[in-house]
Amino acid sequence: MTTLKVTDKKGAAAGTVKADEAIFAIEPNLFAVHQVVRSQMAAARAGTHSTKTRGKVRGGGRKPWRQKGTGRARQGTIRAPQWAGGGVVFGPHPRSYAFKVPNKVVKLAMKSALSAKNADGNLHVVDAMAFDKPSTKEAAGVLDALGLKDKKLTVVLGNEETNAFLSLRNIPRVRPIFAFEANTYDLVDNTAVLVTKEAVDYLGEVLS
Repeated sequence: MTTLKVTDKKGAAAGTVKADEAIFAIEPNLFAVHQVVRSQMAAARAGTHSTKTRGKVRGGGRKPWRQKGTGRARQGTIRAPQWAGGGVVFGPHPRSYAFKVPNKVVKLAMKSALSAKNADGNLHVVDAMAFDKPSTKEAAGVLDALGLKDKKLTVVLGNEETNAFLSLRNIPRVRPIFAFEANTYDLVDNTAVLVTKEAVDYLGEVLS
């Protein structure tokens, strides 16, 4: 087990939390992180690009001139690829860019991301992000007290901390997510990661 320092919403020390070394203190596997991030970005691509082949371009049904005797090159249609307005050869067509990554690699990538943030001192644990009602002003004050103001930040919340999510989502450069939707891309695409104590326990159960 490894020990993570915990602070409260005012930035004061609030004890520690025991965390699994196999999740928060491993040697980061950069290849696994790279593979999973590539997979996530590829799956997010729309893949709706499309071009028309000569068979799909309107017109060109008549042979433009006779085969022989004109002195010009023989042509069968004005919609051939070499003509302006003609079809496209080997152009892109709608497709999916997604590719599968084994679940073991996905988990290893998340463990590597958390461990790397922890090793660099960019993993911060707060005891809770409880709000009586959604308040962006109050949430911004919490980040300021924690010394995370103006940083590009991913906040991993407990699955029931809805008011905290609603409070954080309008703050620029802050990406709040619930623990059940934590993923490698969101854990690495930031300057620092803020995790609630409840989220640490949840990630420990899921990734162990």
